[in-house]
Amino acid sequence: MKRSEPESSINKAYLPTQELWLATEPLLPVEKPKPQGGRPRGDAQQLFNAMFYVLRTGIQWKALPSQLGAASTAHDRYQEWVKAGVFEELWHLGLMQNQVEGQLDWEWQSIDSASSKAPLGGESVGANPTDRGKGGTKRHIITEAHGLPIALTVTGANVHDKKQVEPLLDSMPFYPLCRMKKTHSTFVPTKGMIMQTFVRLSFYFLSGSHQSPRRRTKRTQNARLQSQKMGLRKNHSWMNRFRRILIRWEKKVDNYLAFLHLACAHIVWKNCTLADPF
Repeated sequence: MKRSEPESSINKAYLPTQELWLATEPLLPVEKPKPQGGRPRGDAQQLFNAMFYVLRTGIQWKALPSQLGAASTAHDRYQEWVKAGVFEELWHLGLMQNQVEGQLDWEWQSIDSASSKAPLGGESVGANPTDRGKGGTKRHIITEAHGLPIALTVTGANVHDKKQVEPLLDSMPFYPLCRMKKTHSTFVPTKGMIMQTFVRLSFYFLSGSHQSPRRRTKRTQNARLQSQKMGLRKNHSWMNRFRRILIRWEKKVDNYLAFLHLACAHIVWKNCTLADPF
């Protein structure tokens, strides 16, 4: 007989908030009827807690505490919700809630990427040039001024950042209101970007010249650039708290991308001031 884990083995800090679950519940796919009967499906909230627990702690599915349900059931339900696009929709819904509350700062946006090891290989995995050519994956992200993620893509570790600018813009759920108001918005690139990629950025964000006036000193320009990139550093710090995405163990890119979407959803919903999303 399998020995049950004590209740204290589950750290509640690794469980999702009630607000995040209330936002997730309406997005879940409708359960298919069973005319011939059968066993009832597991509790959806308990299984959602199990998925989030795996994301935060980085444990294997088989090491899931029994208090959070059967590992096979949680994994199967995770696959089902990934196909339904639940986690991506949850993230986009959180961005819209932040936009309604005025929490998104569209004054400037930052783009960067982070590489992760992929020991098992799979889809969207390439030779990492910074890790002796070992298999790796890279997440490309755009953040607004406060560091909230507004766009995300996943590629192999050998894909240059500049090739993901347009796919990132296409993946955004909506564009900033500054485009409609015809106000200026600044895009802060990393060193890996080149100026040719700003042609389409100027179309979306209506940003003028990204060069600072001549009267500004180099020290002032560097200080302003560092302050603008602070939001991007915050985002990397928030994302790295989810241990499951530090090393990619999913062979299917959709499963890995869903974990990233869930992490982004937690970040944006936590920033909302509304206690009850509904």
